[in-house]
Amino acid sequence: MSDTQNVSSAPEWEQRFRAPRVSLPDWAEDAPDRSLFVSNATGTYELYAWDRSSGQQRQVTDRPNGTTDGLLTPDGSAIWWFSDTDGDEFGVWMRQPFGGTQGDDEPAAPGLEASYPAGLAIGRDGTAVIGRSTDEEGTTVHVVRPSGAPVAIYRHRESAGVGDLSYDGTLIALEHTEHGDAMHSALRVVRPDGSTVAELDDTEGGTKELGLAVLGFAPVAGDPRLLVGHQRRGRWEPMIWDPVAGTETNLPIDLPGDAGAEWYPDGSALLVEHSFEARSELWRYEPGAKEPVRVETPAGTVSGATARPDGTVEYLWSSAALPPVVRSTTGAVVLDPPGVKAPASVPVEDAWVEGPGGRIHALVQRPATGDGPFPTVFEIHGGPTWHDSDAFASGPAAWVDHGFAVVRVNYRGSTGYGRAWTDALKHRVGLIELEDIAAVRDWAVKSGLADPDRLVLAGGSWGGYLTLLGLGTQPDAWALGLAAVPVADYVTAYHDEMEALKAMDRTLLGGTPEEVPERFEASSPLTYVDAVRAPVYISAGVNDPRCPIRQVENYVDRLKARDAVHEVYRYDAGHGSLVVEERIKQVRLELDFALRHLGRG
Repeated sequence: MSDTQNVSSAPEWEQRFRAPRVSLPDWAEDAPDRSLFVSNATGTYELYAWDRSSGQQRQVTDRPNGTTDGLLTPDGSAIWWFSDTDGDEFGVWMRQPFGGTQGDDEPAAPGLEASYPAGLAIGRDGTAVIGRSTDEEGTTVHVVRPSGAPVAIYRHRESAGVGDLSYDGTLIALEHTEHGDAMHSALRVVRPDGSTVAELDDTEGGTKELGLAVLGFAPVAGDPRLLVGHQRRGRWEPMIWDPVAGTETNLPIDLPGDAGAEWYPDGSALLVEHSFEARSELWRYEPGAKEPVRVETPAGTVSGATARPDGTVEYLWSSAALPPVVRSTTGAVVLDPPGVKAPASVPVEDAWVEGPGGRIHALVQRPATGDGPFPTVFEIHGGPTWHDSDAFASGPAAWVDHGFAVVRVNYRGSTGYGRAWTDALKHRVGLIELEDIAAVRDWAVKSGLADPDRLVLAGGSWGGYLTLLGLGTQPDAWALGLAAVPVADYVTAYHDEMEALKAMDRTLLGGTPEEVPERFEASSPLTYVDAVRAPVYISAGVNDPRCPIRQVENYVDRLKARDAVHEVYRYDAGHGSLVVEERIKQVRLELDFALRHLGRG
């Protein structure tokens, strides 16, 4: 770790960011002792190779702005990793031998130009199926043989992606949105020559809002079964689809909330990840059984899990109070990075609030000492199709350390509460979420938790967008706003953003800015910028392809024109930073801005 000797003397909130962390290790299907994981051990999130048989670990990538996207080949001989430029998400796949060194990299598919990634699958014979997205071509999928030129087998203007490649390499599963609904994918299974084997589409040509997701082919030679996620019963749950036989097998996994799954390595069972009311747990299901069996994990959030060849399960676990750790069902800690551990924080409390669209779930953290009402930060998650959970988060913990309560709202549009809750976000984009946030804000004040004169609206990405929109549409409700990498001018953002996000915006708003200008205007923070009264702090990455810098500058120019109280921080990265000290700097600037304008808790 960089500057390890100074970590323990830093404030606890900084220690949480600097403490070494690791992701759940991925492992090679035919060489399970070879693993790949992400760590911030050097101060930047990078890829690491781990030979479990020898215990040896080595750093695979070393780039100024970090690297997180990587994949092992099935035999474990090589590591593929995605190389972009300063976080712009536009680049090419590189390949490095598992036992090599930094500098042994070579282009993995030299015949393909740079693009945004749209999925990757690698076969046992070295064949790669590479999904690509560009503004000019939309989505393309190429098959790349070990010693051949890339061959395009799929092309469409709408968003799509590579789901998986079958064990024997004869079938490719694609997710696509050719019907025009970017929130609900259909599935197509094709052969390596691009010929179609079967289709599965629950959208009925885009008239029905039901999505499908590829969870993975059976890991057995000659078995064409595909594990699929579906929404037919109002929530995500798995089923088994045989695209060759044309059969579908529903599974008796009747759990509330959403459930995903993956195969055990021998194909004999499924490892089910179940998310419900901001917590998650694991189950094992054997096809043909009456019901799944619980895999014991502590209360909190499982951020990822995998079944090993010996039948044990490894999983990444944390709670709001306790930092993440990679555990095994044997009780052992699988991968424990060296160095100072992250200090604990306070546990999260649940709040259920009646809102205009139904009951809203919010997660609350309050300072360990003192009585309310507290200055309160409403930390709004991004996505929008995401949700906050009972998981460790250094940002909210920093606010609690400074005497603030933190409230996180799983507004309409959030995942984990059923399809109807997620799909409620349509056309009145932004305004719907803010109605839910306002209901929770009113509860927080009336309950005595929050000081009505010191309410902060904050968030990153979609949360940053909602922050700016909320400051303009609810100007009397908020004392301060903190917006990171936000959508600020929706029309300009649409024209400048990556193609996949254009498709999502067309789905959310029902068309382009030219087709539904009134909806873009109603949902754009720029429309309401002159009504903003609270001091506002904005941070933005100059290479961000998701919330591009030009539209942020348009909003800032309008603030400047009327001498509104604001500060802007621009940094040389994309949609966030993978550099630990940069993350700390950004939180420090936000804390300083809030404390100067609101005072301490």
